[in-house]
Amino acid sequence: MYVSVKGGETAIEHSWGLLAAARRGDPALAELGVAQIREQLRLGVHRVMTEGSLYDPDLAALAIKQASGDLYEAVFLLRAYRTTLPRLGAARPLDTGTMAIRRRISAAFKDLPGGQVLGPTPDYTQRLLDFALAAEGSPAPVAPEDVPVDRTMPRVLDLLGREGLVEPERAAAIAPGAEPEPAPEPFDVTREPMGFPAGRDARLQVLARADEGWLLAMGYSTQRGYASSHPFAGEIRMGEVTVEFVPDELGFAVELGEITVTECQMINQFHGGHEVPPQFTRGYGLAFGECERKAMSMALVDRALRARELGEPVTAPAQDEEFVLSHGDSLESSGFVQHLKLPHYVDFQAELELVRRLRAGREGDRP
Repeated sequence: MYVSVKGGETAIEHSWGLLAAARRGDPALAELGVAQIREQLRLGVHRVMTEGSLYDPDLAALAIKQASGDLYEAVFLLRAYRTTLPRLGAARPLDTGTMAIRRRISAAFKDLPGGQVLGPTPDYTQRLLDFALAAEGSPAPVAPEDVPVDRTMPRVLDLLGREGLVEPERAAAIAPGAEPEPAPEPFDVTREPMGFPAGRDARLQVLARADEGWLLAMGYSTQRGYASSHPFAGEIRMGEVTVEFVPDELGFAVELGEITVTECQMINQFHGGHEVPPQFTRGYGLAFGECERKAMSMALVDRALRARELGEPVTAPAQDEEFVLSHGDSLESSGFVQHLKLPHYVDFQAELELVRRLRAGREGDRP
């Protein structure tokens, strides 16, 4: 017979001590510092900042240390801390067109204004284990000076836009000579519950916070034929952008500082319709720090989720916004799976008794 298991504060406190000891590891080895994690595990730090929706490399590194390298747990810690912060207002939209670029490539154009800027990337490495990295006390590598490129580097998609071959960034067309209408206030998924169908502004916010592995799988599925998608990486750029805020008492923008972001614009074919000529359409991704795979996956999924908007048939999981957006949050999905570790003794006892009665009734019916 299954019975309830009784525990108490002493057992929980002991588990905390075991966790702290496991996190520290061998005390004979030097302890890993937050600064070391921030500087040498930067890609993990940037992923935690993106999915935790809080740009603070020091706090993200601290969360990774506290979580013993479990990025899901680190995202949880950073999100939880984020909820304690006061909200002073909203920053102005980032102008990635003035980015101080450190990496900028296009798979659609070989020779483009400003050229291809490879930047820090493992794309051209052999993916072989470098045992020299295991040697302690080896001198630090000498890298060429990482100088940001001119902020006036043109966007690749603007080149197509001049010929009218790609859809405009604003969905609503502006008549010649008319003043553009002010952009509507974006939906904030952190302050209001999202409903379906969701606007693209809400979808992009959810995708930015979504688990990278989930987006990668969804984006990969679109490339394998599970959506009407044939993408080209129009432009991927990484660098620093300025964050500005307009205080109510001043009425003009104040520069708060710079953050590193990765932006991806995918180009997709579109056959057009009765009112729209054949043209290319856009998929968009933006992430904190150096999160290129995340930004690319986000752009692929963003384009897939625009199927209804563009009059395309919805036939694949990546085109189903309720399916994609409801299951991509790493905090929610991890929590819901891990809640199965919590006591379910009463529920299981009820099902156990039900199965026993059903089996007894079945055996009683046998001749």
